[in-house]
Amino acid sequence: MSDIASSAPAVRSAELAAYLAARMCHDFISPASAIVSGLDLLDDPQAQDMREDAMNLIASSARKLADLLAFTRVAFGASASAETFDARELEKLAQGVFNHMRAELDWAVEAPSVPKPAARALLNLAQMAGAALPTGGTARIRAVVEGASMAIAAESTGPKPRLRAEVLTGLRGEPLNEGLHGHWAQAYYVHLFLADAGGRVFVDVTEEKVTFAATLPV
Repeated sequence: MSDIASSAPAVRSAELAAYLAARMCHDFISPASAIVSGLDLLDDPQAQDMREDAMNLIASSARKLADLLAFTRVAFGASASAETFDARELEKLAQGVFNHMRAELDWAVEAPSVPKPAARALLNLAQMAGAALPTGGTARIRAVVEGASMAIAAESTGPKPRLRAEVLTGLRGEPLNEGLHGHWAQAYYVHLFLADAGGRVFVDVTEEKVTFAATLPV
């Protein structure tokens, strides 16, 4: 497994904030638009035979939007003033996102409570591990405390695991020259907050598995 730290020049804070905001808007717009479409069907007198379908669409999209908002509040936001998180609550947040992915979540975090930087790392690496399995598979998330450090691993195992070049660029702490900024921004954000916490991030890619790993002091 390779350490992917980089001495590349930092991206401006305002620029990164804009890319992260765009990423979150992209995630939220799909379920929000689906809710509006469902409401439009309910209001259409010519589509009353589709009322049940419209209600199902509204319900499933509202759940997806709520799951994404709850996840994002901790993974990208300050989440009020909380400095530690219950690992079971983090699992619930991660599972909420995986409910709308093809990949399955295998949560194997031993620590009962997790400090904020580690909580952000767990959630972001879990989501990235799920995204690395576009055709399905299992993302296994592990975290153990070793002395004064916590070690985190997110292993994506499936038929066709894939790591986008933008993700690797972001985890290296490098500016994006080409590709999708949404995938890069999340990875770059992970690189930044782990570095700020005195931690490091690693990645390993094979034909059968993509493994993200991080270490940080607790």
